[in-house]
Amino acid sequence: MSLPSKSEAAALLASHVLDEYQRLHALMVATAMEGYAGLFNGDPQLWYVTGLLHDLDFDKHPELHPAESIKWFREWDYPEDMIHAVEAHAYGYHGFTTLPNSKLAAALLACDEICGIFYAYRKLNPVRYGEMKASSIRKKLKEPAFAAKVDRKTIYLGCESLGVPVDDHIANLIRFLATLD
Repeated sequence: MSLPSKSEAAALLASHVLDEYQRLHALMVATAMEGYAGLFNGDPQLWYVTGLLHDLDFDKHPELHPAESIKWFREWDYPEDMIHAVEAHAYGYHGFTTLPNSKLAAALLACDEICGIFYAYRKLNPVRYGEMKASSIRKKLKEPAFAAKVDRKTIYLGCESLGVPVDDHIANLIRFLATLD
């Protein structure tokens, strides 16, 4: 079993993902995942790389996502925990029915979509992540028209599976993403 280093994963991301937003999204999710690794005694490299590469096939294969990534990860002999997390983060899409069965998978489910809320909020309110107010993010999370493509149900399912209340999750993400400021 092999796991790429952070720099190897970044190079892999750069070669597969050409869309600038998708690259930023991957970095945001990776940063959030690494933060949660610290809270749940996880392997920071595994959690970071899982977050960074979770959408590796999305740019070129959005209609199959994440089936191609899962295939590649198996070919590259990546850890089964990572493969499960990437599969579970697609729960309810493209025929994927795998629920998270680990903290790693639950964290990815909880972090993936909510990073879209943080990104959209920052586009409208140019403040640093660390200066965001949890109440403002919570309000936007409750507004279906705001960042309408963000699947709120998966955020709540991820938080429930992770055992972290949504309000705490938002506060954690503000703290974790502040490292990107």
